[in-house]
Amino acid sequence: MADTFDLLLLNGTVVNQDGVGTRNIGIRSGRIAAIGALAGVSAGETIDCAGLHVLPGVIDTQVHFREPGLDHKEDLESGSRAAVLGGVTGVFEMPNTNPLTTSEATLADKVRRATRRMHCDFAFWVGGTRENAHEVAELERLPAAAGIKVFMGSSTGSLLVEDDEGVRAILRNTRRRAAFHSEDEFRLRARLDERRPGDPTSHHVWRDVEAAVSSTSRLLRIAKETGARIHVLHISTRDELPLLAAAKDYASAEVTPHHLTLSSDDYARLGTLLQMNPPVRETFHRDGLWEGLASGILDILGSDHAPHTLEEKAKSYPQSPSGMTGVQTLVPVMLDHVANGRLSLERFVDMTSAGPARLFGIAGKGRIAVGYDADFTVVDLKRRETIKNEQAGSKAGWTPHHERKVTGWPVGTIVRGNMRMWEGELAAAGGGQPIRFSETLGASA
Repeated sequence: MADTFDLLLLNGTVVNQDGVGTRNIGIRSGRIAAIGALAGVSAGETIDCAGLHVLPGVIDTQVHFREPGLDHKEDLESGSRAAVLGGVTGVFEMPNTNPLTTSEATLADKVRRATRRMHCDFAFWVGGTRENAHEVAELERLPAAAGIKVFMGSSTGSLLVEDDEGVRAILRNTRRRAAFHSEDEFRLRARLDERRPGDPTSHHVWRDVEAAVSSTSRLLRIAKETGARIHVLHISTRDELPLLAAAKDYASAEVTPHHLTLSSDDYARLGTLLQMNPPVRETFHRDGLWEGLASGILDILGSDHAPHTLEEKAKSYPQSPSGMTGVQTLVPVMLDHVANGRLSLERFVDMTSAGPARLFGIAGKGRIAVGYDADFTVVDLKRRETIKNEQAGSKAGWTPHHERKVTGWPVGTIVRGNMRMWEGELAAAGGGQPIRFSETLGASA
């Protein structure tokens, strides 16, 4: 008797551990059931992916969806809508909401808000503080917890642990990989006068290279002392790369599409829309990050999607908030770099699916393999499009990449066998579920 599947993806060029080649994929009960020629099988639904590439579902491990408390900027539904419109099947959302995500109760509240309402699957970072340092080992094992996130430099929100002893108290107790915003708060405070009112180009002068290097150096030293695993978010300087290269045993690193694509030259065009923490810097830092990517020092991509309204961003610097949208543009911006030969498609896949699964122990995601969740990002590598604000699924309604012409475009987003987006149209409402982690499979939601 021939096999019957819920969904068949036919004739697509599949990118997985077996290489790149034309294969058919059979999906049953939300998981990949078969890969190969699959002659003579039937399915409830069949999608012809001829001319398209089928990638493992893209996982964006750094987004700010602002709910609860700041949901005039974004919420879990709108942020995840932007994600699936951009080909992203799973996200890790950040804790600097109001209230802060720093306890079992606030994490459970986010999980309740997200389940079956978000369009993609999800996990939530739990903020590490001086007050909860003694309980982070329990917090990081809760259902849907991505791990512990620490801000060593101030950004949007009030989470801040700037001193070595505070960081050490947290890392003594973590067992999973903890994530860090690494900027030296002491140096940032000392250099506040470097900000020039009305001049956002002074942002990267104030939050200078030394603020990043000093903080990352301190963090790596403390992590080594405590035997902790750490993940350094949004690397923005070439100067941090040698430090990270010497610490690969216990430290991983993220780079963002905006730090790889934009430079401080773009302030002339974007003004405060370019304002981010850590800042977008000079072109030689951007070029250095590409060298770090090519050498393997930088492990994964994250968008650091951090939306604010246009009205908020229009405030005069430094009253203007730091942050830009990014989850919807991660895939097309980086596929354009693939088209231009700056990285291979296989490297892109490793940095957006296999890499996050490997670093954070994601269960059942990150590969196109039998038994794994049927998460797919379906892309047209030859399609030429122009990114526009009008395409935005985010409440913010804008992107720093407005009018950017790209080659490579997300055509479909499939989450656990369910079509979430096809050709720019949302195909199903909600349905998001918590991401599972191998270190916490015994935890129950």
